[in-house]
Amino acid sequence: MNPQHALNILGLHENTLTPSEKDLLNRDGYLPLANILSTEQVRNMVARLDELIALEGENAGKEVHQEVGADRLSDLVNKDPMFDICFTHPRMLAAMAHVLGGEFKLSSLNFRAALPGQGLQALHADWVSAVVPGDYFVCNSIWLLDDFTEDNGATRVVPGSQRSGKLPRDAMDNPMDAHPDEVKLVAPAGTVVVFNSHTWHGGTLNRTPNRRRALHAYFCRRDQPQQLDQRNYARPETVARLNEAARYILDV
Repeated sequence: MNPQHALNILGLHENTLTPSEKDLLNRDGYLPLANILSTEQVRNMVARLDELIALEGENAGKEVHQEVGADRLSDLVNKDPMFDICFTHPRMLAAMAHVLGGEFKLSSLNFRAALPGQGLQALHADWVSAVVPGDYFVCNSIWLLDDFTEDNGATRVVPGSQRSGKLPRDAMDNPMDAHPDEVKLVAPAGTVVVFNSHTWHGGTLNRTPNRRRALHAYFCRRDQPQQLDQRNYARPETVARLNEAARYILDV
């Protein structure tokens, strides 16, 4: 399928993102998109994710990654149609296309919940080496299922760091430390934050008694391997329910 045709089917047009939104994504390396999920969608997703956590038990997240101090789930493409929005929403896809160009695909769709007293990560980029500004390989989106606050483990980012030509370990004595330019992605549930995955980022410490929950729809350039091989994992019923454009995004 022609990539532009696939994106058009999914609702992308030249003006799906405004010029100012594109400028913010270029400059800061991240872009909050408000009110993507309704209150009902958030509630239904949280209920289903809790069911999956209980069902999968100690195997939860094993398809991609397990993490001490966080609840994890992976391969959500196959686990409920309600998660299809996370790889087909036009506003989010328009931001992905802006960062990665038209030739991109879903790399993985995962869930992460920072547990109380846990969740702190070192600043990092989701690539093995620094890149030339503008030559980007990966881009992520965080689907907020709780309000992200100053205290509950909201993701921190260093604006503009995707253009630095460096990784945090090249520029900081200890990437676990706070960076003088970092900001926390504080926003209400239902927001989606797209961020260039070469932008330095990391989870912060959850200082509240509740989990801080989010989905991560992670994309890569089409010439790169996926974090989870969608062709290998895609179930027949998943492929059957998706239209041709959605299958193109999954590369199945």
